[in-house]
This record gives sequence, C-alpha cells and structure tokens, in this order.
Amino acid sequence: MPSFPESLPDAPNRRPDIDDDFRAGLSPQRWVASYLPQWTTAERARAHYEIGAAGIVLRIDADQPDWRPEDAPLRVSNLQTGVYSGPVGSRLGTHRHREDLEVRTETPQTLLFAPSRGRVEITASASRDAGCMLAAWLVGTEHRSPSESGEICIFEIDADAIGETTVARTGIKAHHDPGLATDMAAVVVPVDASSPHTWTVVWHDGETVIGCDGHTLRRIPQAPDYPLFLMIDLFEIGTRGGHYPKTATIHRVRAWQ
Repeated sequence: MPSFPESLPDAPNRRPDIDDDFRAGLSPQRWVASYLPQWTTAERARAHYEIGAAGIVLRIDADQPDWRPEDAPLRVSNLQTGVYSGPVGSRLGTHRHREDLEVRTETPQTLLFAPSRGRVEITASASRDAGCMLAAWLVGTEHRSPSESGEICIFEIDADAIGETTVARTGIKAHHDPGLATDMAAVVVPVDASSPHTWTVVWHDGETVIGCDGHTLRRIPQAPDYPLFLMIDLFEIGTRGGHYPKTATIHRVRAWQ
C-alpha cells in the first residue's frame, strides 16, 4: 500500500477482549443480531445471516422488510455489541441519527462491549451487489447521557465504489455531541474491498487513527471518550432489484478496550 506509508500502531501485547471468527456460531454474549431495534419492530430490525467456513455472511433477502416504513426503501442486517433504549414514545436510545426517531420497541439495556478507548480490527469482504453498502461504526451508547452520541466511522463502502481500488468513507460524526466536530472524508484505498481486508481503528486521548491492512489512512485529532457500541452493517439502499441474497462476509473481529 505505497500511497499510505505510515504503519498503524502495534496491537496491545495481550489477548483481545473479543476475538471472534464466528466459526462457533453467533455468540449472544458478544453480539446483538439486530439493527437499532428500539426505533422499529423486532422483525424489521432482525439480522439475516448464515455461518460459513469463512465467517458470518450478512444477507439481504428478496423478502426482507424495510427497517422502518418511514425510511423505505432501506433494508439492513446488522451486528452490534449492545443496545440501549428509553420507554416507548421517548427519544432516548442509541444512535438517534434522525430527528423523528421515537422508541417503538422498548429494549432492555445490554452492554456487551462498550469501550471508551481501545482498538478494533475487522476483517471483511464487502458486497459488490447492486445498491449495497457495508459499514462499521463505533457509536455512543447514550445510556448515560444523550450527548454521548458521537460516532467513529471506521468505513462505509458502497458496492459501486469497489474495483481495483476502493473508495471508503471514514472519520468522525458528531451527531449530538457538542464536543466533537464532524470530520468525514472519502479515501481511495488501493485494495479490492470485496476480498478480505482488515480495517482498524485506534482511539484514545483525543486522537482517532483509522487504517487498512496495517497502514494508516487517517489520523484525526479528536475522539469520543465515552462508551461506544461496535456496529457492523450490510445495507441495501433503494428499490429492490438484482440477484438475491445480497451478501457481505465478516471473517474476524478482534477488539481491545
């Protein structure tokens, strides 16, 4: 990767808090297989997936419902490391990324992995299916305060941005955190992201470093300093069409807090 000569910092010299290649199945002690279930219904939020020899295959199926009728057409299969919501009708919950969101399904608070600093490595093969996007985020849990809502976007990869090189969106989104400033950038990465590559984020002490295959892509002089859930999502955005199921594979996740 000659255009990004700076190497990422070394991983901690200890066992990861998460080291999951999914070969044993999807662990409920590590993952919630549902996309922000508090803002919709259980069936609309439910992840479609299968366990394969290479990892967990996130799927979008032809008959999969839209995440919310208000957001149609939008379908998603997601893994996240916890969930938080207030009571039905409230606006309390993780990742209030739209102003009109209200709790539709009260969901018990679950904090499986919610670091305020650390390192996450995700080895994934992104989807090249029409209309799809593979994304990985760390988002403020908001279970202590609605202002703890910032996001580290490790990557967002549209299917039509993948080729001999890949354009990935990375950076920080402030959302409702007055202490952060949104700083997103599209980075041309010299890899075909539909084959396995490892995306990394390291964040602590007011700095976020995002990289791919051991090389630094961005160094950002800010970082959330409160609990964050990890979210890994396959979206289909737009009208249905093409071949189903549409898929992306998560081969391995390692994380330290």
